[in-house]
Amino acid sequence: MKRSYVYILKCSDNTYYTGVTSDLTKRIESHENGKHKGSYTSTRRPIELVFYAEFTDINFAIEKEKQIKKWSKLKKEALINDDYEVLPNLAKKKF
Repeated sequence: MKRSYVYILKCSDNTYYTGVTSDLTKRIESHENGKHKGSYTSTRRPIELVFYAEFTDINFAIEKEKQIKKWSKLKKEALINDDYEVLPNLAKKKF
């Protein structure tokens, strides 16, 4: 079974980049080396891998990546810090 990974990088400007890959080591190296000029992380290096999750279904991994990309910075930080109990509260909109 091929594995896929959803990952979050912390960039030098304190923003987060979320991605999906089937080869985490190679993908992180390409971010660190600025392989893709003009990409989000190429101008925000150095980067730091702060979270990853492993999946056996690439479609589910892509779905989770899209979900996380929509999250607020606070919600991403709760995930990064294993603070799962606050995730539902961070999903609620404040009126």
